[in-house]
Amino acid sequence: MYEYLVDRMSIADLINGWIYQDLAQWDNLRELFHPEGTIEVTWFEGLFSDFVDASMQMGSSDLRTKHFIAAPMVTFNASRAIVETNAMIVGENVKWGLGCSVHNRFYDWVEQRNGVWKIIKRQSIYDMGSFTFPQGVVEVDLEIVQRYPREYAPLAYVLEKSGFPVTRVFATKGSQMEQDMKTAGQNWLAR
Repeated sequence: MYEYLVDRMSIADLINGWIYQDLAQWDNLRELFHPEGTIEVTWFEGLFSDFVDASMQMGSSDLRTKHFIAAPMVTFNASRAIVETNAMIVGENVKWGLGCSVHNRFYDWVEQRNGVWKIIKRQSIYDMGSFTFPQGVVEVDLEIVQRYPREYAPLAYVLEKSGFPVTRVFATKGSQMEQDMKTAGQNWLAR
């Protein structure tokens, strides 16, 4: 039982490490993933090491983000775990005075190597989102907004206006993509 609790706490700390992105602590952020780890989120797909480099560029742009991370749900199989975590992404383009608030879930494949838990694969499922107007209402281009699923359309719009376009469709709550993602995760966990 003790070992199980230690593993759960280690994984919770790992998931909460996402704060390093918000704090621009890039070296700490790099430590969350195994070297071959990948990430698929609205504005980036690829190796996590490249994501950190791209996040550094984003950090010097007009776009500001903050992530609120909830307690993760963890399913273990020996040295592997599937971790699903509710999160909220708050973003604002300070130049445009336009922001968003999006609820998502991170769906992570996590593996323990040499006694250390790290992420191998991070994907995101988007549940719902809305625009925010920190300095008063700003007109949005509804034609652009309607290109994206409503669950993350505000985030995609703010990203696009900030120079970080969303180039494909991502999983939303209850979608076939979410079901396929979870099936692939369970198959990986069972190996």
